[in-house]
Amino acid sequence: MAPAASDLKLGKKVNEGKTKEVFELPDMPGCVLMQSKDQITAGNAARKDRMEGKAAISNTTTSCVFQLLQESGIKTAFVRKQSDTAFIAAHCEMIPIEWVCRRIATGSFLKRNPGVKEGYKFYPPKIEMFYKDDAANDPQWSEEQIIEAKFCFAGLTIGQTEVDIMARSTQAIFEILEKSWQPQNCTLVDLKIEFGVNVLTKEIILADVIDNDSWRLWPSGDRSQQKDKQSYRDLKEVTPEALQMVKRNFEWVAERVELLLKTKSQDRVVVLMGSPSDLTHCEKIKKACAAFGIPCELRVTSAHKGPDETLRIKAEYEGDGIPTVFVAVAGRSNGLGPVMSGNTAYPVVNCPPLSADWGTQDVWSSLRLPSGLGCPTTLSPEGAAQFAAQIFGLNNHLVWAKLRSNMLNTWISLKQADKKLRECTLIPGAELPCTKVSASQLSLYLNFCFIKKSW
Repeated sequence: MAPAASDLKLGKKVNEGKTKEVFELPDMPGCVLMQSKDQITAGNAARKDRMEGKAAISNTTTSCVFQLLQESGIKTAFVRKQSDTAFIAAHCEMIPIEWVCRRIATGSFLKRNPGVKEGYKFYPPKIEMFYKDDAANDPQWSEEQIIEAKFCFAGLTIGQTEVDIMARSTQAIFEILEKSWQPQNCTLVDLKIEFGVNVLTKEIILADVIDNDSWRLWPSGDRSQQKDKQSYRDLKEVTPEALQMVKRNFEWVAERVELLLKTKSQDRVVVLMGSPSDLTHCEKIKKACAAFGIPCELRVTSAHKGPDETLRIKAEYEGDGIPTVFVAVAGRSNGLGPVMSGNTAYPVVNCPPLSADWGTQDVWSSLRLPSGLGCPTTLSPEGAAQFAAQIFGLNNHLVWAKLRSNMLNTWISLKQADKKLRECTLIPGAELPCTKVSASQLSLYLNFCFIKKSW
């Protein structure tokens, strides 16, 4: 198939699979062109047919899914959609493992686990790994087999840390997509993904494609309405009419997958500060809200000096029907949060700016509330924004996806830091001292270890 991206200078073909081709891009070092084919297969290509238009459908689906994940904070190979049938991606050396995440037992799982009824639900979702080997029919592998294979791609050896990162990432990616399909009244049953090592950054990222070949989707949770490639697998005979039915299913998914990038939910944080001197503190809350995609407004009002105006501002935001979380920023005797909490059914959180002189005493005015009030206190501006995001995330899948991605990335950073620390302690002459050290001393020591290792 001739590449559709004629405005790009293409290099040699890096790889070719059953449904796509990969080309080098000489003018974009570290990137490749992923070109889809009008081909649909099943059973490791035991069944193979041309389905006109599938390349464009698959490219649209993959581009939207990767954009959603990337905007959520998941590291992916996706760079941009280049044409109707191709997208640009970071060049990765692919790890030959298919990671499967299942919420509902169906398909091959039932064959490998007799006695389990279709529809059995996994909490948490179940992770399985399969080694990519068409000749052996992609056998299921354990974590131990992956580690003992001692894979090395782009200079990165795949060990326990890397396997753990891929497993944890697989679950997070599944849960983000599962949550994103729910507003469409569609159940994500399972998902198959692959990871690669970025040849430039040497880190593991989500790669390859995620299209209608990659998952099972059941509208209204009803298997008989399946819109994924299983409808092709289930064909007793491939006829032009049957292929048109399969194509309509794929088009149905491609049309709705674009809706995953949007939300009908309107959310808002309103920060009320007792004094303009608290502006710096409040701007940190606004910045943190922006990272979750939540609009944030700043207002100045004092529940002590102008209670009527405070309640008028409250009524202003209650009156337009937009879901709102109020953040009260007041030190000293904090009446702002409790007054707001006692006069609105909307959530209110205290986020007092603590002073060096009276911080310990001031915080009690936020913690010690009259009965009947539910007004939690967080001292961190970022924590106040996260509190609001967790409330909005219940009904806004885009906010929830950012929260879920943040959890994953925090876990990965700790996992990688632990690996580096253990590598440092294995260097002769670089053992950690037994005496207590400060955080700054430990940081300097770790930096020394990393530099020494690079020698």
